[in-house]
Amino acid sequence: MNALRPETSQSYFAASPSRVPVAVWPWPIALGLLTTFGLLSALLGQHGIWLALSWAALSIPLIVTVTCLIRAWRRPSSKGGLS
Repeated sequence: MNALRPETSQSYFAASPSRVPVAVWPWPIALGLLTTFGLLSALLGQHGIWLALSWAALSIPLIVTVTCLIRAWRRPSSKGGLS
């Protein structure tokens, strides 16, 4: 059985000192907050400005996701073919 040495497991899970973990995820966090706001505004405010805000807040993450998927499908993979 292979056991990890304590110094290996500690250094493996340690975060890089130059980068905070939250700095890696600004766009996913922003899209998650925007989606949450859109769902809450659609649930709580059924008329007027809340309807428009919920549509906008829920459309933006959808547009970003579709755009990223299209770009990923068009980009050739590292193994030679289309991904």
